[in-house]
Amino acid sequence: MTAIALKVLAARAGIPEGVFEVITADRDSTKEVGDEMTRNKAIKKISFTGSTAVGKLLMKQSADTVKRLSLELGGNAPFVVFEDADIDVAVNAAMASKYRNAGQTCVCADRFLIHKSVVEEFVAKLTAKVKQTLTVGNGMKDGVNFGPVILESSVENIHEKVEQAIADGATLVVGGSALPELGPCFYSPTILTNVSTSSSIWNTETFGPVVAIKTFETEDEALLLANDSPTGLASYFCTNDLSRIFRVSGDLRLALLESMKES
Repeated sequence: MTAIALKVLAARAGIPEGVFEVITADRDSTKEVGDEMTRNKAIKKISFTGSTAVGKLLMKQSADTVKRLSLELGGNAPFVVFEDADIDVAVNAAMASKYRNAGQTCVCADRFLIHKSVVEEFVAKLTAKVKQTLTVGNGMKDGVNFGPVILESSVENIHEKVEQAIADGATLVVGGSALPELGPCFYSPTILTNVSTSSSIWNTETFGPVVAIKTFETEDEALLLANDSPTGLASYFCTNDLSRIFRVSGDLRLALLESMKES
């Protein structure tokens, strides 16, 4: 929809016809359009935002014509809060990095690693913030600041992951349900604690408003858990220790680069 709106605005702005084009395709035609984009010699570069699997396919198909590629692929961003962090700052950062656009950005935090000594304070303050500041509903209405997810199937996928996490031993703190009274695509802002690393909500990217929390006790453990992912797109951590800032940022960066090579 945004691309179509840009096309309209381009015409209004006086950009000549044929300079800015938009090609729309239904699901059945996507492969055909992709094949043409990757194999047509007239196309010099492709930018793609989507899954790692499709990104690999586009890269493979573009090899024969040696196209330039810019790819933003799947992620499963860790959000680490160390014991020396300012918890109020960490909570505000968590709100921004998880709940913006209802959790539907590629760099949204997914896996929350909170030091055992501060997890109770963090969860209490985050829960209060969610309840006090997030108003779910139609974005055209005054006071609403939290909208729907993109598809009904997304609601089903999110809820299935939440239910599985609870079955695996997670504790539901807030949310955890669809909001059909608001529409078919609304899901409540959710917080889970004690999430198992074997749960799908931990191991796969969740394009939705769910904070999945696990505790850790040492820096090495936090890094091990944070880097235990086949995708590398973004990472976040909160600390007031300057030496730890340099140490952890370096270790996360190296591990993420390695995971990107492997994937």
